[in-house]
Amino acid sequence: MLLEVRDLSVSYGDIEAVHGINFNVEKGELISIIGANGAGKSTTLRAIMGVQEVRSGRITFEGMDITHMPAHKRARLGIRIVPERARCFPQLTVFENLQMGVYGEQAALKKELDGIYELFPVLRERSGQYANTLSGGEQQQLAIARALVSSPKLLLVDEVSMGLMPKLAAQVFEVLRALNKDKGLTILLVEQNALSSLKISDRGYVLETGNIEIEGLSSDLINDSRVREAYLGS
Repeated sequence: MLLEVRDLSVSYGDIEAVHGINFNVEKGELISIIGANGAGKSTTLRAIMGVQEVRSGRITFEGMDITHMPAHKRARLGIRIVPERARCFPQLTVFENLQMGVYGEQAALKKELDGIYELFPVLRERSGQYANTLSGGEQQQLAIARALVSSPKLLLVDEVSMGLMPKLAAQVFEVLRALNKDKGLTILLVEQNALSSLKISDRGYVLETGNIEIEGLSSDLINDSRVREAYLGS
């Protein structure tokens, strides 16, 4: 098992945002955690990445307890996060943003660059442009590319469709699907866009007010009346 989360609770001061949740991610899977705004989805990813303190519970990666490991050490183990709203470095060029994603020798970037540009041709065209001159969709592609340049074992993706027009969001979801199905990259995706995320996922979890209420195969969740009524508009 690549990632195992057991009895995870996360608080902001006296407010508990995540209440003892359990889930796992196998190597090669694309897993979605869906739920409304404020359900605790982003908090869960931040806890896994190590940028949000865990109140209680355990996070295991490749059999190693990483619950209280600093974020930079988790990154060196092969965990990367694509934060919500892209969050590129605005005053750096596209190429300089990609350089920021490399942990270790810059030779790693050179090795991965052709593959990155094949996935995201627009980034090759814009390599010398400042990130703040890119469109929202292009910035989201850059954020994903920056996370990929050091060949992660687990990619955490936070609200990838937020702020994007439907056409651009569809393109980004297709990139994630290709990374998983064609490249074998393990992805944990949290999303408000339930249908789009479940369509590309193997399994899914429904998070409501900090609790996992429903879980199963993505195909089953798409046809679950509770999920359809609450998140799919039918």
